[in-house]
Amino acid sequence: MGSKALCLALFCVLFASYIYKPIPGNIEERWKVMSLDAIFKTCTFMGMCFENIGIMTYEDFISMIFRLDYTQPLSDENVTVTDTAFTDIPVRVYLPKRKSETPRRAVIYIHGGAYCFGSFKQTAFDFLNRWTANKLDAVVVGVDYRLAPQHRFPAQFEDGIAAVKFFLQDKILTKYGVDPTRICISGDSSGGRLAAAVTQKVQNDLEIKHKIKAQALLYPHLQIIDSYLPSHRENENGVVLTRDIAIKLLSLYITEDKTFPQALKRNQHMPLESRPLFKFVNWSTLLPKKYRKDYVYTEPILGRNSYSLPALMDIRMSPLLASDSQLQNLPSTFILTCEHDTLRDDGLLYVSRLQNAGVQVTHEHIEDGFHGALSFMSSPLNLHLGLRIRDLYISWLDKNL
Repeated sequence: MGSKALCLALFCVLFASYIYKPIPGNIEERWKVMSLDAIFKTCTFMGMCFENIGIMTYEDFISMIFRLDYTQPLSDENVTVTDTAFTDIPVRVYLPKRKSETPRRAVIYIHGGAYCFGSFKQTAFDFLNRWTANKLDAVVVGVDYRLAPQHRFPAQFEDGIAAVKFFLQDKILTKYGVDPTRICISGDSSGGRLAAAVTQKVQNDLEIKHKIKAQALLYPHLQIIDSYLPSHRENENGVVLTRDIAIKLLSLYITEDKTFPQALKRNQHMPLESRPLFKFVNWSTLLPKKYRKDYVYTEPILGRNSYSLPALMDIRMSPLLASDSQLQNLPSTFILTCEHDTLRDDGLLYVSRLQNAGVQVTHEHIEDGFHGALSFMSSPLNLHLGLRIRDLYISWLDKNL
């Protein structure tokens, strides 16, 4: 009996030490955020345990939890909601019910979820897209895409561009009553990267007739070639998203090679021929001094691995690798970054790159923000932070679309 109690006590201590991490001092609704962070880290702990003892993989466990949050396409007094498909890509379309004498603006939203999880069916994304359609009197399209690890890069990009190209057809725009000159592509986190990559493709492809008027990227992931930016170091044990989990999920998205996650963690994952690309993400010159702080830039060690992964040097994977001439064609851009986010510097680097290329950029930085805050907009997991980000996003769209 005594040994069982001791084992239980040791397990509780280990579990508590795993899930408890200090919360930054300027976080609003501190106790609520601590509770949410503990829930997320508990789920991660359980998923890792299940994976280690062979019950199910970590990603299967987390996917199961995500699916509990899926919603049905329920219309309301303001918006008609329909699930359909663009070619074979699942989408959810939100159409305002009030009459409009002129074609409406439109927003295409690509959800986040670390490439492995999620859907437009999640409560938070359904809430955001419904809110967008109602507040802006806009047609909103939520796009799903194939998920890793069953479908790795570039499947997600291919689904995103296929859905967008389908929507941009004259007959489809006419069907939904959309003004082809007032279309925005938006996304958060991994969906922000897909939105950025799809927008680059649309704007630089001469065969695509209709172009995008605006893009909105909310705490986006935008590059993989440098995995040791200042924000990666500062937020190694970040709220909701830790560096280790980000590396695990990103690795699942790219390859089944078991050596890749450790190489990525050490920032030794890139091939020798990638050296010329580092100027596009050199944070020692592109990050504002405020965010460089006292960190010292060292170029990653290259060519240490035997695997061959063309994805690592592909601009569809890392939109930050686009040349200035490609960036110059991009539309008015909204980028939102959060201080306590391991992906913070991706967004900051893109702000600098776009501004240097002459693109009109609006940058909102949330000093008390953390990754995934848009997931917390509705009860019982509502945070003021999520609603603030929503309102900044909607306000910018209203003025710029």
